[in-house]
Amino acid sequence: MPRLLGVEIPAKKKIAYSLRYIYGIGPQRADLILKEANLAPETRAQDLTEEQLNKILHVITEHKWVVEGDLRREIAGNLKRLQAINCYRGSRHRKGLPVRGQRTSTNARTRKGPRKTVGVSKAVAE
Repeated sequence: MPRLLGVEIPAKKKIAYSLRYIYGIGPQRADLILKEANLAPETRAQDLTEEQLNKILHVITEHKWVVEGDLRREIAGNLKRLQAINCYRGSRHRKGLPVRGQRTSTNARTRKGPRKTVGVSKAVAE
């Protein structure tokens, strides 16, 4: 498995899809990287030479894209800042509720987690 920026990308997949396993690189950036590095998108990741991997790294650093650990730290810092200043979005993040105005009466199961049934328990008859 080839390693790029500390991430092992899948060897059997085409390089256009393998690059997407790097946090911060999506379909458009992957295509742009391959175009600038003069690599065929159909090439499998296992067939890349050391020189081609260096070309890919060079394109990423040349554009100064924030990827992987730095990007994760930046996003976590943004959320911590929102929570620290006690803004509405920060409080929603803290409570684990939807942040962008979605309804919570019925949906929002992804953010709220599985239902916690609150019901009446039967008294034990003696």
